[in-house]
Amino acid sequence: FTGYFEPELRGSTTQQGAYQTPLHGIPDDLVSINLGLFRDNLMDQRLAGRLEEGRLVPYDARAEIMRNGLDQAEELLYVDDPVDAFFLAIQGSGRVRLEDGSVVRAAYAGQNGHPYTAIGAVLIRQGELTREEVSMQSIRAWLDVNLDRAQALLDQNASYIFFSVEPLDDAALGARGTQGVPLTAQASIAVDPSAHPLGIPIWLETTAPMGGENETEFHRLLIAQDTGGAINGALRGDIYWGVGQAAGEIAGRMRSTGTLAVFLPRII
Repeated sequence: FTGYFEPELRGSTTQQGAYQTPLHGIPDDLVSINLGLFRDNLMDQRLAGRLEEGRLVPYDARAEIMRNGLDQAEELLYVDDPVDAFFLAIQGSGRVRLEDGSVVRAAYAGQNGHPYTAIGAVLIRQGELTREEVSMQSIRAWLDVNLDRAQALLDQNASYIFFSVEPLDDAALGARGTQGVPLTAQASIAVDPSAHPLGIPIWLETTAPMGGENETEFHRLLIAQDTGGAINGALRGDIYWGVGQAAGEIAGRMRSTGTLAVFLPRII
C-alpha cells in the first residue's frame, strides 16, 4: 500500500522567466479506445494512440514529447521546475499558484497510452538506491545531486499525462478521482478496477509514516474512488493523503504491507 497527494506548484499562464516547463492539454490527434466496448473480456482496458493512414499507431513517448514538443496540444500553463512537473504527472493532479496569487487545479485529463515505469525501480536496478531507501523524497534528492543524469532517468518513464485547468472553487475538496467525485484525505483509495469495483467500502489494516520516521498503525474504512497506472492486483492500494507538503511527506514515504476486507452487498 502506497500513498499519493495533490502537490502545489508555482506557475504562469505565459512562458517567461523561470516558467519554461509546459503542462499540456489533450492533443487534438490523440485517440483513446475503450477495448471493453469491443470485447467483454477486455473491460477496463484502454488503448491510446494516433491515426496514421487509417491505422492506430502508438503516440509519442514522454522523451519524444519533451524533446520535440506537441504541435497538436495546447500549452495550458508553464511551471518553474521540470521535476515538479514530472511528479505532478505521477500524482495525477495538483494545484498551481499563479503569479497573481490565484490558485488553479491542473487535473488529469488523459494519457499517451504508454505504460508507467517507476523510476524508483530503475534506480534500484542500477544500484543507485536500495529498495528500503526508495521514496519520493530519496528520488528527488538523487535527481538534485545528479543533474547530468536526471533527464535520462526521467525518460525511462514513457508515460505522459495531459491536463485540464479547473478553478479551485473549494480549497477543502480534493481533485476528482476516476469515480467522478472529489477525493477525501485518508478516506479515498485508488484500486485496480479489474479487482475491485469503484464505490465500494474497504476496511484497510496497514501502517503509515505519520509523525516522523516511525510507522503508525493505520486502520481505516476507505472508499474505492480512484485508479492509477501503478495500481495493479487485488491486494494493492494507493491512499489519498490530501494537499501540500505535509501530505506529500507521508505519501512519498509510504510503502506498507497490510490486509484489506472488501464490503459487498448481500445478494438475497
